[in-house]
Amino acid sequence: MAGTSMPDEAGAPAAGAGPAGVVRQVPTKLVGAWRDRKRKKAARGRKKGVSRALLALLLVLLGLFFWALNSIFAAPTPGHRISLDELSALAGNQRVATATFRDVDNRIVGTFVAGSGVTGADPRLPATSPVNEPLAEGAYYADYPSSAPLTADLYRALSAGQATVSVDHQTGKQRLKLISTFLLPLLILATVFALLLAPGGRGGGGAIGDVTDFSQMRKGKVRKGASKITFEDAGGVDEAITELREVVDYLKDPAKYEALGAAPPKGLLLFGPPGCGKTLLAKAVAGEAEVPFFSVAGAEFVEALVGVGAARVRDLFARVRAAAPAIVFIDELDAAGRKRGAGGGTGGSDEREQTLNQLLVEMDGFDVSRGIVVMGATNRPDILDPALRRPGRFDRHITIERPDGEGRERILKIHARNKPFASDLDWKDIANRTPGFTGADLANVVNEAALLTIRGERDVVTVADVVEAIRRVLEGPKRRGHLMTDSERRRAAYHEAGHVIVALCQDEQQSVQRVSILTRGRAIATTELRAEEEEIMLTESQLRGRLAVKLAGSASERLVTGEISTGVEADLEEATLLARDMVARFGMADELAPLRLYGSDSSTFLGEETPLADISAETRNALDQATRRLMQEGLATAQVLLEHHRALLDDFAGTLVEHETLEGVVLQEHLDKLQRRMQPPARGRVRAKGVTAKGAEAKSLNGQARPSRRTTVG
Repeated sequence: MAGTSMPDEAGAPAAGAGPAGVVRQVPTKLVGAWRDRKRKKAARGRKKGVSRALLALLLVLLGLFFWALNSIFAAPTPGHRISLDELSALAGNQRVATATFRDVDNRIVGTFVAGSGVTGADPRLPATSPVNEPLAEGAYYADYPSSAPLTADLYRALSAGQATVSVDHQTGKQRLKLISTFLLPLLILATVFALLLAPGGRGGGGAIGDVTDFSQMRKGKVRKGASKITFEDAGGVDEAITELREVVDYLKDPAKYEALGAAPPKGLLLFGPPGCGKTLLAKAVAGEAEVPFFSVAGAEFVEALVGVGAARVRDLFARVRAAAPAIVFIDELDAAGRKRGAGGGTGGSDEREQTLNQLLVEMDGFDVSRGIVVMGATNRPDILDPALRRPGRFDRHITIERPDGEGRERILKIHARNKPFASDLDWKDIANRTPGFTGADLANVVNEAALLTIRGERDVVTVADVVEAIRRVLEGPKRRGHLMTDSERRRAAYHEAGHVIVALCQDEQQSVQRVSILTRGRAIATTELRAEEEEIMLTESQLRGRLAVKLAGSASERLVTGEISTGVEADLEEATLLARDMVARFGMADELAPLRLYGSDSSTFLGEETPLADISAETRNALDQATRRLMQEGLATAQVLLEHHRALLDDFAGTLVEHETLEGVVLQEHLDKLQRRMQPPARGRVRAKGVTAKGAEAKSLNGQARPSRRTTVG
């Protein structure tokens, strides 16, 4: 009994306290709902309800205006309509009983009575006229012009005919006429101008409203959990996600950090190459923390009018404070955060500098306990103002690099969700064939594969579709409008064979994706070589070997035909950039070592050439001479190797002319044959991508990838 009474005794208070607890929670829930609504309302900025109200008022005024006009001009029509001549004749016969002059309508209304005999008949009038029907009687109306003399004559004629004459001044219509012709038009014009100029008028569709709303930010999605993206949707950026999880925890519970006296980062600066997922990570942070997410571009703060950018910054942070905890993401931060004095402005009056100054003030003006995190993304972190990058503003810098092989595999699988891919597709192989690809490139590959499947009217995306998609992303679609002549095919074959022969003579372990003399995109023919592993450090001998491989195509053309063609342009461009980097960036030239001659890497993540630092003319000449020397040495190395292996060069070029494209097992068989015939034995360990060491079997994919070294003719 005691055992059974304990739950009853424990449960009774709970049951009794249940309704009371619910009642106590109601005010708390109502207050919370009211605060959420207030946050969202304030974060949205100016309301569009003002423009809707003005639009409704305009419609009402227009309706009243047209109703008043109709009331003024639509006069009543009692009885028969007669002319003034008929009215004069009836008055002369003393048949008009009453006559009322309506002043506003310019109309006479009244009644007439029957006469005796046919006296006063007028043959000019119709037989149905009351004048010609002496027994007719009833109501009538007649319109008269606004003429004082004529009105006086009518009055005298009606009075002489013993009619009861009166005047109706129509006071109500006079007032309505005054309102419709003066007051209502003024109200309508005032409403139209208010609709164009008043705050929120942009919702009404006026260009003038845009001028007056320059100081307002046009963006700001503020509903809670607006971002549906999470960290599961971001692959290949594990290090960045580790750093960002702390921010998510802070946004979920800012009080915990405040209680421990810990100061979470106010701002996070994401920088890296384009397409690596900086914006995606910002959205993922908002999705994980389930807080409002404000996304703006740095260019939105910059306008020609001085002061507009600063006003927009103030408006943005006012919304963010109202919606806190929240995330502000500023994309392309360098557009508004460039170093002061470096943008060609004129000091403090420069609009860009005013915008930056306001941004600095706002980032210092909010307390970290409010739960506000500012995230910025840029491809050029070096040109940002130092005051913006210092601790206390953007105090945590996160580099987003191109994904490695494992990261590329995860990204491919993420983009392949809910798409019908073939069961034999190995995403690891695809990832290995796409070195250097960013997340955006991989998403494009998956999308191109799906489009190719639709074009081929298939239901499943096959391996061939993915391979072709990679090639389309790298080189563009196939060229079907140009057919190479036999001499062009022979020249292209020797060019590509030269790359392969010289690569076999290098010490570096490499893989070849494909050798082809078919035109594709801007390329006439391609030989794609890359290292087996993704390298972090390269030695001088490796770079010299790669330089020789890049120049092997032109060396082969000159050896066989006695001259080079325009097809060596891409090779020379890549070789020149490599030789210049060896001299000016890595200090691999005796003339200038150990100097680094490049300036600050303003375009590090944009793939552009870095400008030279301020150097003397003599140093610049030495740079040019060292670059030329490396190019000449690489070309000489390629020429010596090709002359020594001329027989192998001829055989492999003939094979290319016959097959046009070599890849997979077929390519590996020819590579093994070349390596066996080389004397001295080939030092390079060049293998066809996707083929095992023994060359017995080929893997399921025989495609191309973006290599770390690619030689292209054309």
